[in-house]
Parts: sequence; C-alpha cells; structure tokens
Amino acid sequence: MHRVGFTTTIPLEIVLAAGMTPVDLNNVFITSPHATRMIEEAEVDGFPRSICGWIKGIYAAVVECGIHELIAVTEGDCSNTRALMEVLSLKGVETIPFAYPHDRDPAGLRFEIEKLMRRFGVGWDAVKLSRERLGRIRRKVKEIDRLTWDENRVSGQENHYFQVCTSDMNSDPDRFEAEVDAFLEKARQREPFRQRLRLAYIGVPPIMTDLYPFVETLDARVVFNETQRQFAMPFDTPDLVEQYRAYTYPYDIFHRLSDILMELERRKVDAVIHYVQSFCFRQIEDMIVRQKLPLPVLTLEGDKPGPLDARTRIRIEGFLEMLA
Repeated sequence: MHRVGFTTTIPLEIVLAAGMTPVDLNNVFITSPHATRMIEEAEVDGFPRSICGWIKGIYAAVVECGIHELIAVTEGDCSNTRALMEVLSLKGVETIPFAYPHDRDPAGLRFEIEKLMRRFGVGWDAVKLSRERLGRIRRKVKEIDRLTWDENRVSGQENHYFQVCTSDMNSDPDRFEAEVDAFLEKARQREPFRQRLRLAYIGVPPIMTDLYPFVETLDARVVFNETQRQFAMPFDTPDLVEQYRAYTYPYDIFHRLSDILMELERRKVDAVIHYVQSFCFRQIEDMIVRQKLPLPVLTLEGDKPGPLDARTRIRIEGFLEMLA
C-alpha cells in the first residue's frame, strides 16, 4: 500500500480512510538500531549540530524508508518543520502542510481537517468509519494505561510503548490491535508492581533508550506518560474536530498543564520528570512547569539517541533518594 509519512500526530483517520499506510517517522527513527548513524548522516548532508535530534532523525527516516509523501505539521509542533519541508522537497518528497490553530479555534481546525480530507479524496462518512475503528483500539490502550496507575500491573516502558504506537498504529491497525489484545491478557494476570515512588513523565517522549527500566531499579515507576497518553486520544468526544481540540500536545503549555494537574492528582503521583529536548523551544516552558506544578520536578535534557549517560543517571539517583 502507498505509505504516507508524518512528522507528528495528525488526523490518522483521514490517511486510513484513504486506504493508505501511515508512518510516524519519529517511531521509525527512534526504534532503528542505527538511530545514531541516522543523525550523523543528516549532519553530513548539512544539518547543523544545533538542530533538534528528532528533526535530523525524521529527515534521515524519510530518506532511508523511501517516503515520497509527507504530512508536515507546520503549527503546533517543532518550529523547524517548515525548513525540513523545504529540504525534503529538493529530494523529490511531496510535502503536505497541516496546522493546529494556536487558539484551538474549532472552525480553523475543521478547515485544516477538511483541507487534508480533500487532499486525500475522502469524505466525512469514510472518516467517521475510520474513527470508529481506531476508537476501538484506543479504548484498549486506555485500559493498558489504567492498569499502569490503578492496578500497577504495567511498567512505565510498556505504558510508553503502547501509547506512543497509537500515533500510527504501527502502520497496521489490525496487527497492532492483536498485539494489544495479547498484552492485555498477559498484564491482567500479573502480580502488581511494588515500587515505592510513583512518578509522572511529562514532555516529548525521551530520546534516551533506557530511562524507564533504570528508574524501576531505584524503587520507582512512571505511572503517567503525558504526551504518549495524548497520542492515544483518551477522550470521550462527539466528533473528530473536538477530538483534536482535546488533544493537548500542539497547543499552549497552560492547556497542557490543566490536563497534567488533573492526572497527577488522580494517579497519586509523588514527583515529576520533565524531559526537554536539546535545541527545542519547549525548553523555555520548563520555567512555567516549575512554577505551576505542586510537586518536586526533575528536568532532564537529551540530545541524541542512546542509553542514559553517567551524569543523568547520577541526577536521577539523587532526585529519587531525596524523595525517599
């Protein structure tokens, strides 16, 4: 099937309704055994070192996977996406812009959604059927999330994996749903985890590969993955427009914080890890996060994919020892 890549979560329902295969290029990049090499290749091609690793990884993933059509989110995500589109167009990639209105205006969001529908030649009936199909899978992933914080039967890494995969359903919704079903059956039969400290992880998904298992060796566990949960669309909304208005990631930090604060209380979280990506404008938001959250906050910064470095491990250890 024809593959359509994208730079961050877009209305997946439209791509599937058009009979195409969705590819979240972030997932292709970070799960590649050659992720570090991909960044180096992007830098060889001319990308500056002082550009976010995710942008370079997406660029390399497009080239490596032979993606010829790309939906690029030009508002509500990375500020470097426009330049990425221009570079990829030189390589013959057709780029399709999609923008989340900063003010969450429903009319503006509907305009963007319908423009994307026209681009792929699908109508509302087909999109609604696609939404129903995806809704069934998302409800199952929501149950995985509940088993994480309510029954303590799912690890932070597992929670991260299944929620982040909902951005493109691993490019195969049927196969992904079967994987979710098998995991749910196994997880429900587990003994609950017993870690003492309950943590929240907020910010973009980590570029480090071993954060969650390392934390769990220190008598702590992540019971809330903020952005990953947003990818899974855990909302009860009447239609597609409201669904993507409720989705917090592309909007301002205060809209995100309202959701974060509610989940911190509901999940009885003890402290927060705030991840910021090097060279990303979202680093500035850490100032607001620290003022608005009523819990201890550890800010971690990552640059390139790979295991935690010694300094970051020491900082995590010290933070968790202080909490204990």
